[in-house]
Amino acid sequence: MAYHGTGMDVAEFDYPLPPELIAQAPLPERDASRLLILPRFSGPVEHRMVRDLPEVLQPGDLLVANDARVIPARLRGRKVGTGGKVELLLVEPLGGADWLALGQSSKPLRPGAEVEVGGRFVQIVRGSSDGELVVRLPATGDRLLEFLESTGEIPLPPYIEHAPGPLDRERYQTVFAREPGAVAAPTAGLHFTPALIEALHVRGVQLVQITLHVGPGTFLPVRAHRTEDHRMHSERYFVPESTANALQRAKRVIAIGTTALRTLEASRGRPGPGATDLFITPGYEFKVVQGLFTNFHLPKSTLLMLVSAFSSLPRIKAAYAEAVERRYRFFSYGDAMLIV
Repeated sequence: MAYHGTGMDVAEFDYPLPPELIAQAPLPERDASRLLILPRFSGPVEHRMVRDLPEVLQPGDLLVANDARVIPARLRGRKVGTGGKVELLLVEPLGGADWLALGQSSKPLRPGAEVEVGGRFVQIVRGSSDGELVVRLPATGDRLLEFLESTGEIPLPPYIEHAPGPLDRERYQTVFAREPGAVAAPTAGLHFTPALIEALHVRGVQLVQITLHVGPGTFLPVRAHRTEDHRMHSERYFVPESTANALQRAKRVIAIGTTALRTLEASRGRPGPGATDLFITPGYEFKVVQGLFTNFHLPKSTLLMLVSAFSSLPRIKAAYAEAVERRYRFFSYGDAMLIV
């Protein structure tokens, strides 16, 4: 496992958050979110709006976005024979029609069992006691995407309390979303609009893309007491040749989100496909990225650990405390932070 950092107590990454600050829905306009600007190593924070980014960034800066598209990866069905309710969350393709999945049901799902979903049948190939399964879906390729679009749900995070609806199908995708396969959105990208991207272009800020198919491992709770004992799920990525070339020329590389940052650091900016289980905590030495545009993250999460590594845990905790005091909106549909 690619753990990089100094071993720490997970409890150090806790912070108090009033539940009402967890954003339950997106704002009407993507770029209307507030933006907390945190100098990476020293200096006071600044409070702006996301649509102010062209004034904040500098000509020659390079923004790197994740163009992964969220698939309707949550399937609800009933076990053939018993009628028991089953929920499956697709995680990663394993080849052919087989996928790694997380399953919830009243009784263990054993190999050979079938789950009816929308009149089609999903077969359990392999089960385990922790809910991790290998399932065989009723289609592959484009037909699989058609099956998921007609029967699946967008897998909203558990802290969003409403059932996913038509608004979420649009707003839980970024404007960069192109490559289907993610089971969670690269949420920092949710703030961008075509108009904002054009304004950044006029400012002389270049924007390029990578792909990292976000899995639930990025967001699953850390159950270990020490950071060095946590294990990350591996996630697939791709760095285009044009992005690798732009990285070589950039004055300053700013990742749009933790998924873009992990891809850049795991690949060292080299082109091509790969997979990473890179787990970044304080003590990690960054080699590619000099800036990070990101949302506010859950207490004791791997994402908060990464952000703390990029700046420092005391600075991040102080910035989060100020964000709470000023009633910023937190998590996927919430406000944003820029660390440069």
